[in-house]
Amino acid sequence: MKTVGMSFRTRRTLLGLAFISPWLIGFLLLFAAPLIQSLRFSFSKLSIAPGGYGLEPVGWANFKESLFVHASFNRVLVDSIAQMALNVPMILFFSLFTATLLNQKFRGRALARSVFFLPVILASSAVAAAESAGLINLMGDANAIEASSGAGVSYNILSMVRMLSDVGIPAAFTDYIVEAILRIYDIISSSGVQILIFLAALQSVPGSMYEVARIEGATAYESFWKITFPMVSPLILTNVIYTIIDSFAGSPVTKIIYETAFKTQNFGLSSAMAWLYTLVVGILLIVIGWVLSRRIHYN
Repeated sequence: MKTVGMSFRTRRTLLGLAFISPWLIGFLLLFAAPLIQSLRFSFSKLSIAPGGYGLEPVGWANFKESLFVHASFNRVLVDSIAQMALNVPMILFFSLFTATLLNQKFRGRALARSVFFLPVILASSAVAAAESAGLINLMGDANAIEASSGAGVSYNILSMVRMLSDVGIPAAFTDYIVEAILRIYDIISSSGVQILIFLAALQSVPGSMYEVARIEGATAYESFWKITFPMVSPLILTNVIYTIIDSFAGSPVTKIIYETAFKTQNFGLSSAMAWLYTLVVGILLIVIGWVLSRRIHYN
């Protein structure tokens, strides 16, 4: 490709288009038509006919039924947003903290990184299919351990709550910490990709910056907040968006949409639910992305 006479902005634009071209081609060939079809379904009542199906326009009736008539869609959607708001800060904090530790030089570092990425492999579709087929059993031992240690964990949590309350920690912050402890398995299993992204960002920070900071007498705490955190802040936005999408991908809302479509055969209502779900997720991503992008430091 000839770049003579092109401005830097034009070259960057062409490079970006080339980078997203595989996804763009796949979207146009595989997803564009079903997306438009689901939009048609959401404004129609679908009836199965011998020769296929028929669509009867109903306007906004499916959307009104989703929001004001359906017994559980609103509640499950709000609960999913609340769970996302709880999980995302926990996952990001754990991922950045773990990536900072794994970025240090110590023996067995490669093994330690593999161990933290192992939950991502175990949560893959292939492993889930093998477990559902009875070929492997991953959750049986975990459930037994959880059942046997539940009383001890509850006692330790109560002790920690009392200790935090005695030192004057606000109750809301204490509840958040307790919630994080109770969700530790979900946090670890959802942090593998984020740890890798943060680890790549940490490895790109020039070591000379830390050397200068040490010469100037900066502590490790000051080096983290003045060097490490600003340098990895662009990847915080990436991880936030990825974590939000990942948390919504397996939420109970998708199960309701699936059951409405393929168990009750109400494809119009399920399409309306799916579009409402997509709209909520899109608005959250736009707002959070706009807020975080104003706080990001680009070197």
